[in-house]
Amino acid sequence: MKLDETKFTKDFVNEVKATYAIDVKDSSPLEQLMALGNLIKRYDSSNWKNTSKRYRQKDAKQVYYFSIEFLPGRLMKSNLLNLGILDTVRDGLDKLGLDFEKICRSEPDPGLGNGGLGRLAACYMDSMASLGMAGNGNGIRYRYGLFKQVFMNGYQVELPDDWLRNGNVWEIRRENRACIVRFGGHVWLQPQPDGHLRPVYDQTDDVLAVPFDVGIVGYHNDVTNTMRLWSAELPPSADQTFYSQAQRDRIDQITEVLYPDDSNAEGRSLRLRQEYFFSSAGVQSIVRHYFLDHSTAKDFARKVSIHINDTHPTLVIPELMRILLDEYDCPWDKAWQITVATMSYTNHTIMQEALETWPIDMFKGMLPRIYQIVEEIDRRYREEKLPIFGENTVDNTAPLGNGQVRMAYLAVIGSHSVNGVAPLHTELLKKDVLSDLYRIYPERFNNKTNGIANRRWLQLANEPLSSLIDSKIGSSWRSNPKQIQTLSAFENDDDFLQKLEDVKVENKKKLAKYVQEELGITIKTDAIYDVQIKRLHAYKRQLLHVFEIIREYLDIKDHPQKDVISRVHIFGAKAAPSYHYAKSVIKLINAVADLVNNDKDIGDKLKVVFVPNYGVSLGELIIPAADISEQISTASKEASGTSNMKLMTNGALSLATMDGANIDIVRAAGSENEYTFGLTSDDVYGYYHRGDYHASDFSDNNPELQRILGTLIDGTIPGISTEGQEIYDSLIRYNDEYFVLADYAEYVQKQKQISQDFTDKKIWEQKSLANIAASGTFSADYAVARYGEDIWQVPYDRILK
Repeated sequence: MKLDETKFTKDFVNEVKATYAIDVKDSSPLEQLMALGNLIKRYDSSNWKNTSKRYRQKDAKQVYYFSIEFLPGRLMKSNLLNLGILDTVRDGLDKLGLDFEKICRSEPDPGLGNGGLGRLAACYMDSMASLGMAGNGNGIRYRYGLFKQVFMNGYQVELPDDWLRNGNVWEIRRENRACIVRFGGHVWLQPQPDGHLRPVYDQTDDVLAVPFDVGIVGYHNDVTNTMRLWSAELPPSADQTFYSQAQRDRIDQITEVLYPDDSNAEGRSLRLRQEYFFSSAGVQSIVRHYFLDHSTAKDFARKVSIHINDTHPTLVIPELMRILLDEYDCPWDKAWQITVATMSYTNHTIMQEALETWPIDMFKGMLPRIYQIVEEIDRRYREEKLPIFGENTVDNTAPLGNGQVRMAYLAVIGSHSVNGVAPLHTELLKKDVLSDLYRIYPERFNNKTNGIANRRWLQLANEPLSSLIDSKIGSSWRSNPKQIQTLSAFENDDDFLQKLEDVKVENKKKLAKYVQEELGITIKTDAIYDVQIKRLHAYKRQLLHVFEIIREYLDIKDHPQKDVISRVHIFGAKAAPSYHYAKSVIKLINAVADLVNNDKDIGDKLKVVFVPNYGVSLGELIIPAADISEQISTASKEASGTSNMKLMTNGALSLATMDGANIDIVRAAGSENEYTFGLTSDDVYGYYHRGDYHASDFSDNNPELQRILGTLIDGTIPGISTEGQEIYDSLIRYNDEYFVLADYAEYVQKQKQISQDFTDKKIWEQKSLANIAASGTFSADYAVARYGEDIWQVPYDRILK
């Protein structure tokens, strides 16, 4: 949009007066944020209205992206950038004597996701809008985010993330679009005069689903799509019927917190309620919208594409069947044909524990009508496939089995497309995790490698680097990210390489300032910033990184006069509240940090920084400062990863196993510009098949590793007597499930090589440049375009070159 500075400052001053009845000089940063957000929303309102109107007038096919997580980050800068008015607003606020950065920091960082899954959904929403694709998000408006992580005596403590305390300036409550979601009760099928069976519900537990819409602004194209988040509220009958406080609490719990503790039946039951709640509300809303302009369901799959982002929204499949069967009198075969043609499913894991299952008794009691439909899907599937594939294969793949409703299998059977998120991951789905279903439906399986929104992770997170790139190749890369590859022409330009280093140092200073102010730790800006930021899980192997820190610490203690390259090891990670082992690793990291950071013999040679409450905004601070991107998961366990792409885009070099999208990154940037190590997925599966992995062999034959393991239990690291023993036992007594010890020696070798290579600044910056130049291919724009072309059959406006 076009906006001059004078008009903006006048509008903003008036907005503050109208909203708060005060002058700008008397307003707080939070009041300034709310006024600015309301103003920007008004600037964009015609785009949002016209986008929806245009889709409807064209009868455009629309994508509905269902995800239990959306991790959008703060939206102020993103919206200003995409509207093309970021500099105008920043300069205008500066003229008014206001601190733009402080205003932006007043915006809460919505914790509506746990990590990569939720951030991927947000990146894809950004790309759909920026491509001019008719794309909508569908999720849950959690009253509290994942949790606010604090460390007490080194232990993770979870506090409520009250992100809605002051409201969300970007959302619009649309109570007139609300719908009823039914739980429990009794359901039976009653014959109708025309022969149809119509379900009759009795004593159901009804919940009102109220949508809150957030506009997702496209990049410089006047498109604003919608992310719809659902809130659970008392149904209208509450005005006539008494609801006890316990009943009210039960409804509030549905959208109170992301990922309730699933270590007990009550928590798992709540999780299932959440999944059906937003799946049902979303599908009801979609069907209602479709029938505004269509009299029959025959064109439904031509006009609607519903995407299942991991297994959590799988109940959209039986829910669409329910609506077509029960409310529109579709015959089963026709309803099933429409449903399969409408649905597509992305699998994000090969971890068996993440392939959701639900006890049949729990499922049937909570969702009786949905269970009837799943039971019929199961019956027909078995009837059709049994003569062709045999009893064993069908039993292993049917939606119902072993007393469980198996969500991943239901998702594959009820979708026309099933994709993995990196080539290796997709192959493992075919060969291992979903191998029998691949044999039955080979045509459904395909790969769509993940991508990231470079607008946030480069243009916003690293404005100095973005400006430097503009100075060399112009700004067209901002719309067509692959054009950034032309930067490689400057690999021998000493002046440019020096400026690249200067940008990195500038970003390190910002991070160092934050670490000093918030954590009281002083870190050098000429050190190697070695970064691992991701969910805390045993397979991601933060433990291997910790072993390297202990090795460096012991080496400095043994050789105090030795010249070393200074290192700052940076962690950001949350552990699931019920994941005891991961929380023990957090305690270990913090204990090692206390030991290292307070040892006067170590000084500035080695520092450990564990930034609490890692999220999108902290990622925007840490990632531009990183030199090394730790992507060290056990090969075959990480489906794709996206932090690897964000760090690469900002010039960090990958220290990586050949896992997930690391393989694609190495291929794109060149193996000489990354540091790869460790077992391959074939090696890992070889151990599985032979059963001959013996962790103690690796420690017994490596005195250095033996010594490091000893520090876990001999008192070298104070305060971890219980956690240290637990971790030690997991490796030696329980045989090191994720092959930490097998990969240790090669990992250390690569770390030593990194220290050596870092001393040659020109070589290092050339490697960094190679990563930046190759990063455009991992833009979410290209990933979403491939989804649109291959899976959703939805057009988009922007030309990608």
